[in-house]
Amino acid sequence: MSSSVTPRVTPQQAWDTFIAGNERFVKGVSNHPNQDVERRTELVNTQAPDVALFGCSDSRLAAEIIFDLGLGDLFIARNMGHVVAESITASMEYAVAYLGSSLIVVLAHDSCGAVAAAIDQSTRNPSDVTLSVANTLAPIQPAVQQLWHRQHHETPYVEPSEIDANAAGRIHLSATVNELLRTSRTISDAVDRGELGIVGCQYRLTEGRAVPYTAVGPLNIELAPL
Repeated sequence: MSSSVTPRVTPQQAWDTFIAGNERFVKGVSNHPNQDVERRTELVNTQAPDVALFGCSDSRLAAEIIFDLGLGDLFIARNMGHVVAESITASMEYAVAYLGSSLIVVLAHDSCGAVAAAIDQSTRNPSDVTLSVANTLAPIQPAVQQLWHRQHHETPYVEPSEIDANAAGRIHLSATVNELLRTSRTISDAVDRGELGIVGCQYRLTEGRAVPYTAVGPLNIELAPL
């Protein structure tokens, strides 16, 4: 699949607009743009989002609110624990190749229930979960084990009280960005051409701030350490 739509803005321009909205939200001065009747009418037969967002489906991550955006501004796909699946890859490819999005944001968050559940599934006596939940949590568990084995060599079984769940979430966040690139030549090629950037952020629930931890593509962003 080759790109059919030329991006309207650079990845850096898309990021600057995107993160400025989060800064307004943090400060309590949101503009609530593109949420009126005129905007609804304008979008009836078209959409042109500059940003595609893949995030956790957590109810506290209402993307248009926390980034102070409106109708038609974000192309969004979400699932539990932001785990890459074929439908997610396809959604991000569609945004890039056919809608002209120049930025993909992967949005994790602290106090993530999916990460906590993946930690539980990595213990000696994991809780019973449904098969589909277990299958969704499985891609998060390598991040849990990677963090656990940095300081614990005596057992492969995780002790939840001795692991930083938010740090495990950041490792999984980075892995999610890498998995999008691995599973999609369309996305990787767009990055290679300089038309697309990908940023992985972890959202701080109390502060309301989306903090970037990983980035790929033509972006000048100050990243927090993983």
